[in-house]
Amino acid sequence: MLPEGQDRGAADAVELLEESRGTLELLDLPLDVPGAVEARAAIRAAVAQLDDYILPRYRRLEAPLLAVVGGSTGAGKSTLVNALAGYPATRAGAIRPTTRQPVLLHHPSDAGWFTDRRILPGLSRITGTPADAAPEAHTGGAEQAAEPAGTSLVLLADRSIPAGVAVLDAPDIDSISDDNRRLAGQLLAAADLWIFVTTANRYADAVPWALLLDAAQRDIEVAVVLDRVPADVELEVRTDLAGLLQRQGLAAAKLFVIYESTLDGQGMLPAGAVDPIRAWLEELAADASSRADIARRTLGGAVRSLAGTVRAAAVAADDQYAASQRLRKIVDRAYEAATVQALAATQDGTLLRGEVLARWQDFVGTGEFFRGIESGIGRLRDRIGAFFSGKPAPSVVVEAAIESGLQAVVVEAAAKGTEQADAGWRVDPAGQGLLGDGDLSTPSAGFSAEVAREIRAWQADLLDLIRSEGEDKRFTARMLSFGVNGLGVALMVVIFAATGGLTGLEIGVAGGTAVVGQKLLEAVFGEDAVRRLARKARSQLEDRTRRLMDAEAERFLSRVPPQEQQAEAMRLLAEKLHAVGSTPDREAPE
Repeated sequence: MLPEGQDRGAADAVELLEESRGTLELLDLPLDVPGAVEARAAIRAAVAQLDDYILPRYRRLEAPLLAVVGGSTGAGKSTLVNALAGYPATRAGAIRPTTRQPVLLHHPSDAGWFTDRRILPGLSRITGTPADAAPEAHTGGAEQAAEPAGTSLVLLADRSIPAGVAVLDAPDIDSISDDNRRLAGQLLAAADLWIFVTTANRYADAVPWALLLDAAQRDIEVAVVLDRVPADVELEVRTDLAGLLQRQGLAAAKLFVIYESTLDGQGMLPAGAVDPIRAWLEELAADASSRADIARRTLGGAVRSLAGTVRAAAVAADDQYAASQRLRKIVDRAYEAATVQALAATQDGTLLRGEVLARWQDFVGTGEFFRGIESGIGRLRDRIGAFFSGKPAPSVVVEAAIESGLQAVVVEAAAKGTEQADAGWRVDPAGQGLLGDGDLSTPSAGFSAEVAREIRAWQADLLDLIRSEGEDKRFTARMLSFGVNGLGVALMVVIFAATGGLTGLEIGVAGGTAVVGQKLLEAVFGEDAVRRLARKARSQLEDRTRRLMDAEAERFLSRVPPQEQQAEAMRLLAEKLHAVGSTPDREAPE
């Protein structure tokens, strides 16, 4: 419902509007998905309009109407405002852009409505007098010059402006200055009604019509001033413009004509040139009911437009959430594949080739020993003591070879995962924005060293498992005869040779190599215990491998801002706003 004094309905509406403002202000759209730039701009504009116009107007419907004079560069906006005031109240000249600082003319009795920053609170106030006005400086002399252009509002009290209506001269909507265009849009969004100025040869330009169509959608009161019209073509131009207005849903717009004429030495129009416009403003000012109707209609349109912005913001929030999930999936899949690749190499015998296999064979003995194993597995236990009575290569050599081989496998897999994640983000606009100039296509600088540390830590954990198992089964003496490190190396070899865990004599590509380790471990711990040890050690290796990959993935994932699913709540908010903006007008408050 639209505001009626301070009744409960108005208070509820204000609360809803304040909730909407908070929701929009807190909405973060950090990802560069298609449409994000436009959505951010629309949200900023909506928050500004809530502060500048919607909330202030909702709270004080009886405040004077603000008529904003807008239009294209050189259309004659400032000249019109000066004519309404009866003296050069604002700058008007050939240098573009002309209107650098907005001037608001109001009746002296209405000063309190504008000096307290009820509307446009972000603009500081400069108070001037008619005597200060001059083409060189809008008003206020040195006081005004101290304010940066576009950050202040010049207030000019004058009895030539009827009480109940204020007139604000806005910058050009198509100004070459970005700040001027932004300010023009801000001021028009804070208007109760628009006085749109165009010329006989520019009234069909695209830029002003884009704003007029926006006015039609917002149901805002519009008056169109057709400036510099040669008397001999007035009927033709007026008829054509009226037809355009009707076709675009603006048939109710007031249409005024200012004939082409010569300005005097102060750039003023001839006396009487704007009398019809002044009379219209005085008529509005004299009728409180009409003013309230205009305020309600414009306010309702603004709230409905706000509802549309909130709906669009919900779509943008959905897009952001979908993009964040998409980017995370790209990374998750890349590093999951890298983890699977690394772990597969620890199960299919890949690691028991080359250096690792050679060092293990050096450790356990000669080829003749293996021929003895193959011809009689049962004699293994008898020969094991003799085997360990010699001086084989230290187990640490095998451990180092395993560390080196496993490190190479993990680093290679991580490099592939990193490359895939980077490539996936590079082809996604949101990913491109997060990567920027950064290069994440290779593993982090210290990754290889970190992998080596994790592998050594895993090897230490594995030895702890063997010690713990030996203590539980009271095989300490036998363990000492074989050596904890030797048993640890045997367990590593068995883990890397077996596929899918230990299943008796089932071994991987290393062939008879793993039989020695398998039987040695079973002789010490028993078959069930060996199977349990292998599962535990493999699980620990998987955990450490995943942590390594997760840490690398975090380089990408840490760049993805957290996103909450809030679109549905925003859509519900939009429906409430639309209901508020669409409630039929009621009588103006007393």
